[in-house]
Amino acid sequence: MMDSGDKVVLPGSPSNGHHGGARPPEAQAQLPEAQAQLPVAQAQLPVAAGPPAGAAAAEHGELAEGAAGLAGGADALLGPSPFVGLGLREALGGLRSLGAHALREPLSLVQGLPRTGRELARIGLGSSPVGPARADKRFADPAWDENLLLRRLMQAYLYLGSEVDGFVDGLGIEGQNAERVRFLLGLLREAMAPTNSLLTNPAAIKRCIETGGGSLLSGLGNWVSDLRHNHGMPLQVDRAPFRVGENLAVTPGSVIHRTEVFELIHYAPQSTAVHARPLLVVPPQVNKYYALDLAPGRSMYEYLLRDGFQLFSISWRNPTAAQRDWDIDTYMRAILEAVDVVREVSGSPDVNVMGGCAGGMMVAMATALLAARDDQRVHTATMVVTLLDCDTDGQILLFATPASMAAAKKASQLRGVLDGWQMAQIFAWLRPNDLVWNYWVNNYLLGRRPPAFDILAWNADTTRLAARFHHQLLDIVAGNQLTHPGALQVLGTPIDLSRITCDTYVAAGLTDHITPWQTCYRTTQLVSGNTQFVLCSSGHIQTVVAAPDHPRLGYFVNPATPAREQDWKADAQRHEGSWWEHWSGWLAERSGEKVPAAAAVGSDRYPPGEAAPGTYVFQ
Repeated sequence: MMDSGDKVVLPGSPSNGHHGGARPPEAQAQLPEAQAQLPVAQAQLPVAAGPPAGAAAAEHGELAEGAAGLAGGADALLGPSPFVGLGLREALGGLRSLGAHALREPLSLVQGLPRTGRELARIGLGSSPVGPARADKRFADPAWDENLLLRRLMQAYLYLGSEVDGFVDGLGIEGQNAERVRFLLGLLREAMAPTNSLLTNPAAIKRCIETGGGSLLSGLGNWVSDLRHNHGMPLQVDRAPFRVGENLAVTPGSVIHRTEVFELIHYAPQSTAVHARPLLVVPPQVNKYYALDLAPGRSMYEYLLRDGFQLFSISWRNPTAAQRDWDIDTYMRAILEAVDVVREVSGSPDVNVMGGCAGGMMVAMATALLAARDDQRVHTATMVVTLLDCDTDGQILLFATPASMAAAKKASQLRGVLDGWQMAQIFAWLRPNDLVWNYWVNNYLLGRRPPAFDILAWNADTTRLAARFHHQLLDIVAGNQLTHPGALQVLGTPIDLSRITCDTYVAAGLTDHITPWQTCYRTTQLVSGNTQFVLCSSGHIQTVVAAPDHPRLGYFVNPATPAREQDWKADAQRHEGSWWEHWSGWLAERSGEKVPAAAAVGSDRYPPGEAAPGTYVFQ
């Protein structure tokens, strides 16, 4: 336990988000403090447009910061995969294991009762020092300290919640069943927080009195609206102030090529001279591309153009059931076609390519495919927050059994797509305090609108995955196919990442547990060329949206790539600022001499059409 003022913060309490097994006492002693602090790179996120003003900004600040820190996915929790879901069979399997164990060893269920009884007695007598961690803002209202009944309720909840991990560990259940039980009990624990109930939330009661019941009516309206329009989940962002093409994704450019699968956007130069070799960006299919062109001052595209790069970006079509058979080959043909269009427009015989997340995976496959064919169209490859080695200690696929994967495939096959809102719901339930119950309280109990933040608006603009592509992603992750040469074939060519000999740049986030940096680092050992690995001081999406003026942003660089990531980290040097600056320098060295910028985008063969961001982004 650890002192937090005059309170004892319990390891494993709901506020710290820990759902793993028991840690040794020396590790537990530091756990709450370490996890109580949001990474500095995730704090103080600016807003593109339409931010809450005055008191409203204060109301929404912490709520939005925490959620924006998790945008694009979930933080470190064992749980179901967004591509597989939480299978009822597997969830019940974990609970069945608990029941079977209880029948075999009933004493294991009650072995902690004496200790629990003593602590509850201390709570009842008012002598317990138990209190929330500094990061747990649910109990910030003074009434939780001043009202004796509320204080005891809070302490009892926190103490009993902190016992979940120890309870599961003491049962002797092993392997994934133990983690499934831990996850499900964690969901129950966090749902039962007294702050989630109107009758035991003093802030909600005060607001109800202050508004003459108006907050309850507003909350009811929000709840009905979410039932009708947000699949029953609390809305995480007020998207009303944001308009794609007006205050999001506004970097000037034009669509110069459109197919059934993608649009290719050529961005207007923002310097008088540009590097001769162009850059093609391949975004992930699981999100809209404009996280890379979020807003003025927070746009990677804007930054690259001002640094003198010729920039082209793919914008994927959002598939419907009619495109159920789109697969990796479909997307690979599109990428190679885009490469050829960029070469024709720029006059360069080859291009640099960059991809993030699943887009980085596509970049790796495309580069390996071309290498296998002795095709030199790609000069360098950059992969950002990308997993190629998918062995991540089981976190991605905790509930992914053969039965659940088969069920997930069947479900998407029946619908033709995996809907983006379904993936978003799974991500939300991986961090229920941050991404569900915070908004339950804000939207329904307090009757407020959710915050207006550009990252959250982008995150809520979901896409769909074609059924066939979804199935292939499951197979790639479950079989870790990209680490086994020839296990995956693309356009008839076996994929072997070791055949990639061009220079590669790999960027990862220090606090990213969607694509953990240690796993991202393994890319350096899978490819054969000269590789630069850079570690950013942020989480998943903040690694992408890393504007140089962001306060206290930093990154680590080590030119060597030893076999073990710990050895790389031990010799890495921290630099202040955004990794964009380092990558721009690296890319400039590999982008050729400067030439006069073209007067217009496109070419005679590929003339400019609709203005950026095009049309597919609105689907």
